Amino acid sequence: MGPKYTCECVVVGAGVIGLAIARALALMGKEVIVLEAENNIGMHTSSRNSEVIHAGIYYPENSLKAKCCVKGKKLLYEYLDKFKIDYRRCGKLIVANSAADEENLIAIQKKAEANGVTDLTFVNKDRISALEPEIRAELALLSPSTGILDTHQLMLNYLGEAEANGAVVAYNSPLTQSIIEKDGFLLILGDKDKTRIKTRTLINSGGLFAHKIAQNIEGLQKSFIPKTYYAKGNYFGLRGKYNFSHLIYPVPTAGGLGIHLTLDISGKAKFGPDVEWVNEINYSVNDSRINNFYHTVRKYWPKLPNDSLYAEYTGIRPKLSGKNAQAKDFIISGPKQHKIQGLVNLFGIESPGITASLAIAEEVLTSLDYS
Repeated sequence: MGPKYTCECVVVGAGVIGLAIARALALMGKEVIVLEAENNIGMHTSSRNSEVIHAGIYYPENSLKAKCCVKGKKLLYEYLDKFKIDYRRCGKLIVANSAADEENLIAIQKKAEANGVTDLTFVNKDRISALEPEIRAELALLSPSTGILDTHQLMLNYLGEAEANGAVVAYNSPLTQSIIEKDGFLLILGDKDKTRIKTRTLINSGGLFAHKIAQNIEGLQKSFIPKTYYAKGNYFGLRGKYNFSHLIYPVPTAGGLGIHLTLDISGKAKFGPDVEWVNEINYSVNDSRINNFYHTVRKYWPKLPNDSLYAEYTGIRPKLSGKNAQAKDFIISGPKQHKIQGLVNLFGIESPGITASLAIAEEVLTSLDYS
């Protein structure tokens, strides 16, 4: 039996969500330990994405995704300004090239309005050409509040604030077992010494692994652990420099927002993600999918040159619904749901998780009745 420590709050996972939660707890004066299985922060979904600040357009009215995205966007822009973190409010165009796509754009605009996103405007073909001369589309929705950011810098800032207020991150510390006790939880870590930690509050923000962490909580009913599906997204970079100033999105597809053109803070352009359903975590790029990228992108950028794309990276999204199924909402499962005091599990935290991170942290504190 290894050494035993006592801590008020333990957060599992040092991705953008775990760090946002740890920061919020530490700012309240709570004693916080963050357990991270990897040797650094944000090694999975948090650093393998499009780095987009989403407006809150696509999600069902009153869903957690909608509420946390719209609120989180406001909080995030204020946070980025306060700490001078790199970002650009570049806006995005959602483009349509068929009658069906145009109908979908109208539905998207109505859904956005229901979520409180009222700044979307329809843009005709001439205006699209003026904004983005190389993009072909009959109609588009312009979202001026969509942006891009440096996600790693954001995570470092969350980490810095958390640590400045007393939080500690334990790297290489996978949580392998949690035992519910009358006054909290006994946690057993998977290191050589089998370190044991006693905590009053346990927050599982394990991302891709949240369901596995929950399965190892003795006493938590299995009905409160949803099945998780892995949707891999391949990204292909664009060689050379091109004069795009907006993000370009097609109408969404099943499982994702479509293969879109994304810019990063340095000005580099890339395309992705697509949706490749997988059963295990593997971050190698599937080169065989490159032809589909050329075909799909040329629907809105016909001049995409041959041999201009190269395999860049992949990310994997933890989803609560599988292939061809309707997308499900975030789950923040706290004491009101499972009746276990001090426990919060977060499941299916994918896009728009980065945008929503500060709002999600507030939701977690609310679920614990922290004010």
